[in-house]
Amino acid sequence: MSRIGKLPIALPKGITVNVAKDNIITVKGPVGELTQKIDPDIKVEVVENEVIVSRPTEQKRHKSLHGLYRALLNNMVEGVSKGFTIEQEIVGVGYKAEAKGQVLEMSLGYSHDIHFKLPKEIKVETKTEKRSNPIITLKSADKQLIGQVAAKIRSLRPPEPYKGKGIKFVGEQLRRKAGKSASAK
Repeated sequence: MSRIGKLPIALPKGITVNVAKDNIITVKGPVGELTQKIDPDIKVEVVENEVIVSRPTEQKRHKSLHGLYRALLNNMVEGVSKGFTIEQEIVGVGYKAEAKGQVLEMSLGYSHDIHFKLPKEIKVETKTEKRSNPIITLKSADKQLIGQVAAKIRSLRPPEPYKGKGIKFVGEQLRRKAGKSASAK
């Protein structure tokens, strides 16, 4: 029994959902437009201001696809109506980030600067204030893409467990380790 799949997706004002004949769903809204190909077994209907996802049988495969596609469609509707935002913080002396169009230039303690080219669907802003860590803000309508890009940026210098230096998400709790001096006592 899929509890997630059975829930209808409420459509806010200004959002349109179009279901093509080959099960390609297009969601349009004020933030952007997203498309998703859905498995042919899963049926998607737009009834008044709701999107209803249903499955043909109780097979394990159909049950798992039912919840998956309902969640993907819900993320698409939320993305084109409000959008998604991810903030990352760069912790470390001399670590910097600067956005130049769709290129993110970062100085992360390596012998060279890193130039990270972002997809056109993602907007980036950087904020650097005195006495605080630089913050990278990513904005997009596509939740999967923004998460993938944020993970790639974090992988350039993941936070280390002793001093916490590196790129981390704002609000992320890091597991810290005690250094050598703690074991000597």
